[in-house]
Parts: sequence; C-alpha cells; structure tokens
Amino acid sequence: MTLGRAFSVGLNAFRARVVEVQANTSRGTPGFFITGLADVALREARDRVRPAIVNSGGNFPELKVVVALAPANMPKAGPGFDLAMAVSIVLADKDADDKLLEAGAMLVPSTVFLGELGLDGAIRPVRGVLPCLLEARRAGFVRAVVPRANMAEAGLVSGIEIHGATRFADVCRWLRGDAELDDEPPPVDGLTVPSPDMADVVGQGQARRALEIAAAGMHHILMTGPPGIGKTMLARRLPGILPSLGEDEALEVTAIHSIAGALPRRRPLIVEPPFIAPHHSVTVTALLGGGTGTARPGVASLAHRGVLFLDECAEMGAKALDALRQPLEEGEVRVTRRDGVATYPARLQLVLAANPCPCAPAHDIDCVCSVVARRRYLGKLSGPLMDRIDIRVRMNPPGNTALLTECGEPSTAVRERVVAARDAAVARWAHHGWRTNGEVPGSVLRGEFRLGPEAMRPVELFLRDGRVTARGADRALRLAWTLADLRGAERPNQDDVAQALLYRDRGGAA
Repeated sequence: MTLGRAFSVGLNAFRARVVEVQANTSRGTPGFFITGLADVALREARDRVRPAIVNSGGNFPELKVVVALAPANMPKAGPGFDLAMAVSIVLADKDADDKLLEAGAMLVPSTVFLGELGLDGAIRPVRGVLPCLLEARRAGFVRAVVPRANMAEAGLVSGIEIHGATRFADVCRWLRGDAELDDEPPPVDGLTVPSPDMADVVGQGQARRALEIAAAGMHHILMTGPPGIGKTMLARRLPGILPSLGEDEALEVTAIHSIAGALPRRRPLIVEPPFIAPHHSVTVTALLGGGTGTARPGVASLAHRGVLFLDECAEMGAKALDALRQPLEEGEVRVTRRDGVATYPARLQLVLAANPCPCAPAHDIDCVCSVVARRRYLGKLSGPLMDRIDIRVRMNPPGNTALLTECGEPSTAVRERVVAARDAAVARWAHHGWRTNGEVPGSVLRGEFRLGPEAMRPVELFLRDGRVTARGADRALRLAWTLADLRGAERPNQDDVAQALLYRDRGGAA
C-alpha cells in the first residue's frame, strides 16, 4: 500500500478552498475510485486521468486506486482537479523512479495544481483560476502549476510563482528536475472596450443630467419615453462617463467573470466597469445565477461594479424584475441549490428603459391604449422595486431645431465631473468602507451625517403627505449627497434634498 498526495483549489460559488488530493494504491480488484462529493464532470476524471498518464509515457498502477478529495464534506465540481489527481497517482506508484518521488516530496507540499487533462495528456484551461490562486496565496502556497492557456490570468496574482504547462509529461519532467516549465506570464493589458460618446446625443438635457447624477453616486435610474427617443443610446454611453475600476475592484470583477467562464484568455484583466444588457426574455435563473449542484453567477453578478441595463423592462416577467430587489438592497446575490447557498457579489447600477404603453406611438396624442392597458403595462414594475429606483425621468421628443443644430457635451467632460464627485464621496466614506453614495445605509444618513432641520424639511413634508416611504426618504438623502458632490459642496442643502425627492416622482425630475 502506497500513498501519494498533491494539492488543488476548489470553488464553492465565489469562495475558493484548498483541496488535498490523496491517492492510495492497494491490492485488490483493479479499479479507479474517487471520493469526496465529486460531481459528474469530476467523476468522469477516471476516464481522463488513466489514459492521460499512459499516453504521457507513465505507468498507471494495475491495482485498486482510490483518490480522496479532502475536505470530504465540501462539494467539488468541474475538471480542474485532473492534474492534481494525476500527480498524486504518479507519486503513489511504488514503481515510479526514485528521482521523481524525491523531487515530488520536495515540491508538491508547497504547490497547487490546476488543469483539465485530455486523453492524450494535454493540459486544458479551466475556469476560476484567479480566485483559486488568490486563495492558494492566502493559504501559504508558494507556487502553482496551471494550464499554459491560463497563464495570463494567473499572472494577475502576485506573491506566488506561476508555472504554465501544456502537457502532463512536461509536469512529470519538471517534478524530476529534468525540465523547466514556462514561468513568465504574458504581459496583461486591461480589457478596455471603447464606449460610445455622449456627444452623439443631441437634446435630452434633462435625461443627460439625470444620467450624470446616477453615474456620480451609482444610483439606479428609470427612463421612460416613446421608442427611438434615445433611451438605449443614453444607457450605452453610461460606461464612458464612469471612473475606471480600482485595483481591488478590477480583481474582484475579473474573478467573477473567470468563474462564469466569460473571461478573454489574452486580455483577462477587466479595468472598466462592465456593461451587461440581457434580452428582455431573461429568466430569473439567468438573472441571478443557477445550475445544478452549486449555482453559477448570473448576469446580475457579471454586472458587479458596473451597469445592468434592462431595455424594454416592461416586457420582462414580473418575477424576474422582483428578483432584483434583494441584490439592489444588499449588493449580493444568494442562490440556494442542492449543494448549499451560493453567494456572489452584485453591487451594480441598474438602468431601466421602457415605453409608456404597449402601442408606444411617437406622440402620446396618437396612443390608442386604454387607461387600464397603460397602467397594466408598467404595472410589472412593482412598488417595492420602484422604491429602490432613485431617479425616474420621462423623455420627450426633441424639437427639430435641436436635432439640426445642437451638439452634445462629450463624455470626457462629463466624466471629469463624475470622477470629482466620486472622489469626494470616497474621501467622506473611506473610514466606513463605502465607495459611493448609493451604498451608504440610511441609518448613517439619519445619524452621524444627519442634515439640519431646514434641509430635512422637504423630507418631512413628503413623509407627511405619503409621497415617499421611509426607504424612499433614505434613498433621496443619498441622492442629495450626490447632488452636493457634483456642485462641490460639503453638505446638501434644502434645494438638493428637494430636487432629490422630485427625481423620485414617477413623472421624472422637475
């Protein structure tokens, strides 16, 4: 009976955990068994690892081979454990050469192995390399062996040696000390996608101002108006006026996209806020995440630290829209599945766009919908969801003169004001750990940062008349702080608070 071991890293939703892979060979009926709550893809590793070892020039023991993945109570999914399993089996083979066993005993305890094996011994790329290596570094491992195709992503993690391999035979030679693996990750440039310019938008001064305020405080916004008026055009230009992601934010966003398998191989680092725009037929599962076993991230998590744009939101299912209430309030998604609760960050900025009615004519006077039909059309946007929307703006067709003569302000100018307002918010909330006004709890705005009686008078009037809920009042105060930041003031005044409350009216800002 001989025992070999290696280390890998497994993902449980957004959390990574080091997994010890032990292989034991013993007498008995020859067979290959895997234990440790393995999913279907991992159980199929039996049919990948054996031929991969043989076709790499190695020897697969003609004994009873048991591979245990510890901790045993942690669900494990995907083919990323293949390489570690093959290494542990080779080290457990009593007929392996002494040079391999000696070198393996020195290198393996401080190394994690990630990769899927092909039948020919090729090492294929896997998802989630970035969060896995961040956890390996935290756990004290000094090196990692990953697929060569994942080297660019792995190179984002500093403080740990990265070695890339294309074949299992290369890993065996490296363990013996007869060869070197590639240890120079390719240079990584941040993934930047050119954003359309705000200068393309003519007219719509009220909507442009509302979008700038939303960007400055990461507030949620609803734009309504007839088709072709520029709702989608404005929304797609929002990323161009948002600040770039900080280093920690970029790694966090990149890790989510890596887990989802949506990360470009050559330019894996996401440095600009993502812009996610699913079709209006998107389901709750696609929106929040799901799948068998452990849930995978949905589009709400892919939009983390960025923009989730729902065009034609009135055409979406009411359940899908209401499913966003918890992520908007708490900044994370929790999905319960068979293998436990998957938690993914979802601190996003929601942008909704809708027509005012089903027939959606260019001018309201031409509408043929009944009052009931118009009310039912936007009725999918429930009261609790609308209470979380900070800005509601109604867009009207611009005049002919505006279309022919006006030239919109470019995104660079708007972005300068947005960045200045964001910097002011970061300086104010840094001690508390918040980055934008949209994240600040209402208890803080009513406590430590409470405004004076004069500034709070509009809130008292709106609460007294029932025009705003307690949650709505808190969100209006967040918006008031953003308005103050945009004009360079230290604190909001009464005009800022009144304007913030008017932006929450269903008719839009005054």
